[in-house]
Amino acid sequence: MTSPLLHLPGAVGGDGIDAPVAAHYGSFNGEQRVLETGQGFVDLSHRDVIRVSGVDRLTWLHSLTTQFFEGLAPGVWTQSLILSPNGHVEHAFAGVDDGEAFVAHTEPGAGQALVDFLDRMRFMMRVEVSLETPATAVAWRPPTSERAATYDFVPRDRLESYAEAAGPAAGMWAFEALRIARGEPRLGLDTDHRSIPNELGWIGPAVHLEKGCYRGQETVARVHTLGRPPRRLTLLHLDGSENRLPVRGSDVLVGEKSVGFVGTSARHHELGPIALALVKRNVPIDAVLTVENMPAAQEIIVDPEVGLHVRPQR
Repeated sequence: MTSPLLHLPGAVGGDGIDAPVAAHYGSFNGEQRVLETGQGFVDLSHRDVIRVSGVDRLTWLHSLTTQFFEGLAPGVWTQSLILSPNGHVEHAFAGVDDGEAFVAHTEPGAGQALVDFLDRMRFMMRVEVSLETPATAVAWRPPTSERAATYDFVPRDRLESYAEAAGPAAGMWAFEALRIARGEPRLGLDTDHRSIPNELGWIGPAVHLEKGCYRGQETVARVHTLGRPPRRLTLLHLDGSENRLPVRGSDVLVGEKSVGFVGTSARHHELGPIALALVKRNVPIDAVLTVENMPAAQEIIVDPEVGLHVRPQR
């Protein structure tokens, strides 16, 4: 859904999956710096929102997903995945329970498929699942010394008044640059149909290793126990001498051999051009890679031996 905040002064629309919201409001470098001071907000109102209500909702989500939902306290944010029987990531979402319902956001356009899957799995459980995107928007506020980064669910008809109170506004280019620098992947943009959680740094944040059975658990547990996931997410520092970013899906090469693909990319105000890439586990950490004829150095995000996220320190 196209955001009403595209009418704010200086707003320039995004592209691709992020087209319905602003890419920037005049200075994506300046907007990054503002967010890093803990000020402002980012309009994420194009993301889909789902709602799961009913007395059995937490027990039910616990049985279906990678996360530990039983006993989840109201107000506690959590990330979760739904996997295929072979352990491939099919859905990723993050949300919070308010004591009556669990509300979550997911990638733009992915909400209906998530709702349809959950509906098929209800059986005799006392739950209701709905797509709330037409009525509810998402916004993000950066961390401060007093609080962690926050996602807000905002009634869509109050988004403009929210923006007036939460400003200054920052666009997706700034948000994406900071996200990529943190090493946080987006499903469908930094992943493919074969991706498993162990490759992406989602063990821990989105996958609880001490819970009971769920679909795809065998793959996750085996790779975690034995180590050596087949691929690993890495942060690429791209040659900045060319004024361009790689096309998503482009091959990552060692010499002339393809060893993976590039996902999202951005221009960071301090690091320069950066990108996330999914590469084979055995690619040496110090190997110089090339993407579209641009040299690229690696920074570890996912440990190649155990598949755990090693968060870049900024």
